[in-house]
Amino acid sequence: MMPDSDRSRREEPLVLWDEIDTVLVDMDGTLLDLAFDNFFWLELVPQHYAARHRLAEADAKAVLQRAYRALEGRLAWYCIDHWTDTLDLDLRALKWAHRERIRYLPGATEFLAAVRARGKQLTLVTNAHRAVLAVKTDHTGLDREVDELVSSHDFDAPKESAEFWQRFSEQGRFDPRRTLLVEDSLSVLTAARAFGLEFTLAIRRPDSSQPARDITEFPSVDGVHALAD
Repeated sequence: MMPDSDRSRREEPLVLWDEIDTVLVDMDGTLLDLAFDNFFWLELVPQHYAARHRLAEADAKAVLQRAYRALEGRLAWYCIDHWTDTLDLDLRALKWAHRERIRYLPGATEFLAAVRARGKQLTLVTNAHRAVLAVKTDHTGLDREVDELVSSHDFDAPKESAEFWQRFSEQGRFDPRRTLLVEDSLSVLTAARAFGLEFTLAIRRPDSSQPARDITEFPSVDGVHALAD
């Protein structure tokens, strides 16, 4: 016989849908496979940067890693125009040329359909620059699967910051006490929780080519396919 404590844990729902009106969902690493972004920034950009600046690829990767770390968590880190100017590479064209690698994570479209079938407001909230968002929505049709698209660049602050959540809440149509955020970034989830968002859920496996992460700070699932029922 199953112990009472085990039975209660198993029966407890992952998401309290009756207490939620709005679902805010991240894009890269939550709906779309982060494998594309990891390939783009960690492999493809270093290859082109090395060729452009006549460097060994290992040296190019070292230079870029330092540049990435210096801006991590700031809005410029997510700005394709900043990196285009800084690296002297046409990154928009490079994204477009390799768009066939952009893919949904398993169960993502089923999850989106299930949320909409429940009658919830469904808003994509991303740190991606609008130019990058355009490439990804054009390739995947993601814009047709949600009610609204929000980029943190519209608010001049990344999702990791208190400023973003304050500015977004002033213009957004959601009640933090009845809103769920599904997101792979723990720093974003931390900022959202500090702002007062009632429900947060972390994605353990944002990159399908990598194993699931161990997450203890937030309720978590391997992927949104677990929420598609």
